[in-house]
Amino acid sequence: MLSSAVVALKGKRNKADRNMESSLSGSVENEKVWKELQTEWTLREGVIYLNHGSFGPPPRRVQKARDDWSHQLDSQPMDFFWRKFEPALLEARSQLAKFVGTTAPNLVCVDNATYGMNVVAQSSQLSAEDEVLLTDHEYGAVRRVWERSCRRAGAPPPKVATLPFPVDSQEQVIESIFSQVTDRTRLLIVSHITSPTAMTLPVATICQRARKIGLATCIDGPHAVAQLPLDIDSLDCDFYTASCHKWLSAPFGSGFLYVHPRQHAAIEPVVLSWGRLGDMPRKSWVDDFNWIGSRDPSPFLAIPAAIQFLQEVGCEAFRARTHYLATYARERLVELSGQQPTLPAGPEWYGSMTHVPLKTKDPLALQTALWEQHGIEVPIFGFEGRNFIRVSCHLYNDREQIDRLVVALGKLLS
Repeated sequence: MLSSAVVALKGKRNKADRNMESSLSGSVENEKVWKELQTEWTLREGVIYLNHGSFGPPPRRVQKARDDWSHQLDSQPMDFFWRKFEPALLEARSQLAKFVGTTAPNLVCVDNATYGMNVVAQSSQLSAEDEVLLTDHEYGAVRRVWERSCRRAGAPPPKVATLPFPVDSQEQVIESIFSQVTDRTRLLIVSHITSPTAMTLPVATICQRARKIGLATCIDGPHAVAQLPLDIDSLDCDFYTASCHKWLSAPFGSGFLYVHPRQHAAIEPVVLSWGRLGDMPRKSWVDDFNWIGSRDPSPFLAIPAAIQFLQEVGCEAFRARTHYLATYARERLVELSGQQPTLPAGPEWYGSMTHVPLKTKDPLALQTALWEQHGIEVPIFGFEGRNFIRVSCHLYNDREQIDRLVVALGKLLS
């Protein structure tokens, strides 16, 4: 079964490949089944990398696709930009849009989620009377983006809803957000999966409730792409911004911004250039994002290779395996620390990342010691007055690596 999986990942299809996803999904605990997939990554020898959630490296196939596009650019720039670039970008956008549950006219490629969030902020046209609502679990860069946007508009700083922590129910989360909505609230920004706490938020219900009261929503979704099945159109959010270099394992510098049709006319690019080369007319909001100046668009054009890679493994198989590893890490870390997680158990609360409290006075020193003394890369940081470890699990990780993390932590914390 494993050999057929690896054959499929190398692009050689046979009859056995059609059963690969179901076979892998039913073997989440079988380390031998998943072992050969680890060779698809080129991580430095001796490194235990448990931080895919921050910077997710692409597998070999995706690296090759990116490098092939870059070579085409370098070998004949004029032919690439004038004849190949726009059709290739449209194909990449179309495949990505299908993967996340929308259509190409609603989606543009941007460098990352932060870039997309800046586009939304620049296009928001806030007034001095408007309020923007965030939660206290939002990514720090997102806070900074909206603090600047509000300051430029003469509006009050973003209002911050305090989520329950620890949390017991989705209803708690929803009520803690909407209890802060006022008649002045113009836009609600909320993570699909939070960065500091690895918590999956009930964004479908949040968006539905916001629409009923005429409140626009922007979903910050860099951790959700691939980690969760996405159907953005069904969310009915106004904006959705994400990075593809995380769980999809597309190249660094690839992400997207989704804009609902009701907001197309309001969107302005952060960088304004020709939009389209030559004398070609701009037909929609998307065109201004095609050409923002001379640069290498290879990361965007390699996104289809990342999608194909994951689909050949099987999206559900990927989610089942990485959630199993995250749960295993959570249980081992709880045994070590004696500290209880802040989220309930179950895939409705967390996917491929887990977040556990640690008793340490200096989280940065502990993180540094793990790297320098044990070759383990994993983030340890403070949040809401406590310190936590956030373990990310991808297909190149296994139980042995998690066990080595726990042993190393035990030595360093003793």
